Amino acid sequence: MMANGRLKNIVLAAVTVLAVSGCAKDGAIDVSSGVGVSVTRSGCPPVAVPDYTGDITIFDPVNSTNASAIDVVANITNVRSTCNSEGARIYTEATFDVRAVRSNAAGARTVTVPYFSTVVQGGTAVVAKRVNNVTLQFADGAYRASASGKAGSYIDASAARLPEDVIERLTKRRKPGDPDAALDPLADPAVKAAVARSSFELLIGFQLTQAQLQYNATR
Repeated sequence: MMANGRLKNIVLAAVTVLAVSGCAKDGAIDVSSGVGVSVTRSGCPPVAVPDYTGDITIFDPVNSTNASAIDVVANITNVRSTCNSEGARIYTEATFDVRAVRSNAAGARTVTVPYFSTVVQGGTAVVAKRVNNVTLQFADGAYRASASGKAGSYIDASAARLPEDVIERLTKRRKPGDPDAALDPLADPAVKAAVARSSFELLIGFQLTQAQLQYNATR
């Protein structure tokens, strides 16, 4: 998950999509090297819901934000993802559930809510964005309804691959007493920038209006 400020800026810009590569053995100590952490890096982007975009509140009347005016509240939950990184393009598919509650159970009702899926590179660069809808069907007398949503993204495998010289810097074995044993390679701006460029994330959330986003951020 990205920092709150950055996430808000991405959502406000009606964009988003960052793909940070996953790790298969994060934190595994590499005993044979004497010093260091052994990490296996994958090009598959993690999937996340940005802050303030995981729920949506619909008011009636729409210009009111009083508790008594709350009509429908919906939440994104149970986010799951699969990834195929075998080819020249990495494909990630995410599915999720939307669960909603309404304040008045009288009559059957259909409620459609929009959601976005976006891929961000390096934390700020939007690679792609799509907006789709989820339709909720409330039965007569039912306060609750649920539906499912789906999102997918393609990333060029070459873009998610670190340059060989950067890989060498990051995986170089260091032993106690070596001049650079205590130095973090990511402290080098060039290495840090290269890692950011090859990092992506697939973000999913409700496509909120400015007023809805502000409500979520300040309530």
